[in-house]
Amino acid sequence: MSDQPSGSDEYVPPKVWTWDQESGGRFANINRPIAGSTHDHELPRGDNPLQLYSLATPNGVKVTALLEELLDKGHSGAEYDAYTINIGEGQQFGSGFVDINPNSKIPALLDLSTPEPTRVFESGAIMVYLAEKFGEFLPTQASSRAECMSWLFWQMGSAPYLGGGFGHFYAYAPYKMQYPIDRFTMEIKRQLDVLDRTLAEREFLCGGDYTIADIANYSWYGQLVINNLYSAEEFIEASSYTNVVRWAEQIQARPAVDRGRRVNRPWGPEETRVIERHSAADFK
Repeated sequence: MSDQPSGSDEYVPPKVWTWDQESGGRFANINRPIAGSTHDHELPRGDNPLQLYSLATPNGVKVTALLEELLDKGHSGAEYDAYTINIGEGQQFGSGFVDINPNSKIPALLDLSTPEPTRVFESGAIMVYLAEKFGEFLPTQASSRAECMSWLFWQMGSAPYLGGGFGHFYAYAPYKMQYPIDRFTMEIKRQLDVLDRTLAEREFLCGGDYTIADIANYSWYGQLVINNLYSAEEFIEASSYTNVVRWAEQIQARPAVDRGRRVNRPWGPEETRVIERHSAADFK
């Protein structure tokens, strides 16, 4: 690699790593090697059956888009209160949030409709929980369900290369490094090719039916190719993945997905932001 360090510039790992300085980059102020809460903070609760604590990142959009789809299907039990968790300010380390998600990552869901409140964390787990609870967007026939779960877990396993790998080193690291950018760019382009080849033969990832696998993968890879995620659209030649673009545009055109993308979004044009969501009236 052309950026291979030499001499004193090369990092030599110590025998035992110690946390003695900020790591640098956009999220240096909240990164730490320990779990648990940093401060006491009770989370708000609304009147709806479901309480969501999240942010409109790709993982957050997975859940809000699904909830809006369920509401469009007529499931009143899917009404939810959504509260924004500002991860840049470390709100995910508040005691109330950690009680729901000990991993301190958004989104986190609390279902108040069960005999005792049910906590659900990890976006994929929340999607399966909601799909099973309302009997929507997750096939029940064995092989169709397996295909759907396979694509859902493919996304859960693949997206860290996109977000924590490519996204971090391309957009958020304190300076550009060729080796990690090359490494993760190669991997996400391979992942996009997996999707593109599949979607060349299918309308949706599992065939003719729109499922939670589509919602989950759209939230990361669809937004990557049509919404310029990480400002990398030209760099990765996003438009060349024509089948992914077609599929992503089809999903993003759905009214429920459009609303879901707006929930817990404190950025962008003011008229598109829904910082808190409590009812359909919050969408103007």
